[in-house]
Amino acid sequence: MKKTKLISAMLLAAVLLSACGGAKTVDGTKSGSDAASEQTAEKTSAGGSIDVQIGSSPETMDPALNSAADAANMILHAFTGLLTVDKNQNIVGGLAEKWETSEDGLTWTFHLRPDLKWSDGSDLTAEDFVYSWKRLADPSLAAPYGYDLLNMIEGYDKAANGDLDALAVSAPDSSTFVVKLSNPCTYFDKIASFISTSPVQKATVEENGDEWSTKPETYITSGPYKMTEYVDGDHITFEKNDYYYDAANITFDKIVFHLISDDNAAYTAYNQGELLLAKAIPSEEIPNLAGKEDFHVDPMMGTYYVSFNTQKAPFDNPKVREALSLAIDRNYVANTIMQGTYSPAVNFVGPGISDAAKDSQFAEVTKEKYGDFFNNDDYDANFAKAKELLAEAGYPDGQGFPQFSYLTNDTGYHKAVAEYLQDVWKKLGLNMTIDIQEWKTVTANRRNGNFDVARNGWVMDYDDPSNIINLFETGNGNNDGKYSNPEFDKLVEEARSTADVEKHYDYLHQAEQVILKDYGMAPIAYYSEFYLKSPKLQNVWYSPTGYYYFMYGTLAE
Repeated sequence: MKKTKLISAMLLAAVLLSACGGAKTVDGTKSGSDAASEQTAEKTSAGGSIDVQIGSSPETMDPALNSAADAANMILHAFTGLLTVDKNQNIVGGLAEKWETSEDGLTWTFHLRPDLKWSDGSDLTAEDFVYSWKRLADPSLAAPYGYDLLNMIEGYDKAANGDLDALAVSAPDSSTFVVKLSNPCTYFDKIASFISTSPVQKATVEENGDEWSTKPETYITSGPYKMTEYVDGDHITFEKNDYYYDAANITFDKIVFHLISDDNAAYTAYNQGELLLAKAIPSEEIPNLAGKEDFHVDPMMGTYYVSFNTQKAPFDNPKVREALSLAIDRNYVANTIMQGTYSPAVNFVGPGISDAAKDSQFAEVTKEKYGDFFNNDDYDANFAKAKELLAEAGYPDGQGFPQFSYLTNDTGYHKAVAEYLQDVWKKLGLNMTIDIQEWKTVTANRRNGNFDVARNGWVMDYDDPSNIINLFETGNGNNDGKYSNPEFDKLVEEARSTADVEKHYDYLHQAEQVILKDYGMAPIAYYSEFYLKSPKLQNVWYSPTGYYYFMYGTLAE
């Protein structure tokens, strides 16, 4: 297809991210206004207001509780952590202006910028990080990322059982934050740059409970913007935070995030000039948009997959999971249903994610070591094998298999994929219903295990394959299917605790093979990001981790 070739060429032109190194001493890195000045070098005019659409109503706007990309895109404009990421995906200083690690890689010391303030003008100190990181570990909060982000810190196990003071984070003075690890972590700087580790204001959170993040007057922020309006189902408005350390380089005075869940409504609003950027695009319009100036298809490090509730029969049976997975024609889904905007999955971890050697990719090393797990070019053989496996599991031609449901939301390709799965699994003799819910309800029910099979996907929060592989570790808050395998857990723990970068990646390769062979999920396709952006909106950027950065943007006059 001509359109597919065009999109593939666009993706091939993308620059790959560099591999991360081991834990080394870091001091005096370029950060803050230095990085910002480069990002705004070609500005035309700043100030004013912009209207954009990047998602529907979020389940939460709490940095510690969020695990969805759309809300994260808004939160990163309101909160800044110790470190942050620049336009070129380099880790740079955020609220910390410099940091260093000890020779053994176990102690990380962050030095905050002078005179930091919250958006209400009160002082922001290292004690705010102590509180916020302990809050992230608090079992009563049940933060989805708590385990994955903090379990390498000394005392995490005790903190996760309620003894929060056991977590080895401290503030020897108001401008110094110290973290002691139980084992070296080769990617801890990336954790310190991730939005969930941003500070939240203790007094506001504790006085207002769960509602603190939904009311402008209590949404006290540490980042470039503050919330001034929150109308659930309609819009969230952010205005410039004059107390932000880099406020002089923040351009737009106001950003209005329109919470539109209907693709047609977002598309119409964009075409009428009401939005300068729209992420929601009706799938039927994509063939007509390919090649147009304002239609963008960018690389995204992530995988679209199906989650099985492995704690419920019959999905606790690996043969059932394998049968359902092999019955999926990944080439058809990616190239026909998804119109070539995504690419068919052959393993779990997709392209663009780094490996140990400089400029290497995890997916390419997987192919060299293990080959492609899925042979997408022999679908007939895959489907025949699926029927055999279902019979071996005790359900010949689907006999005796209970009716089950597929949980999804109705945007983009999700409904079309659900209907395809319903049809192809029907050919196995299975009866599946489609349960379409509002997005924020989908995320809550999926996380709480209230599903049989569900659409799922993961876009990398930072460039290390552990970020997606560790999802399936026992106890991970984002392990929606509650998959558990001691061999897998051992490998990801070894990858986390080694100081040897090559071993770190090798353990993760082994772990990926375990989860694939166990069919802990069904990878379908590798993401790309497509969106409409007005040529008037300049100097904003999109990262392959799925984030849009508007804070240094300008409008063409």
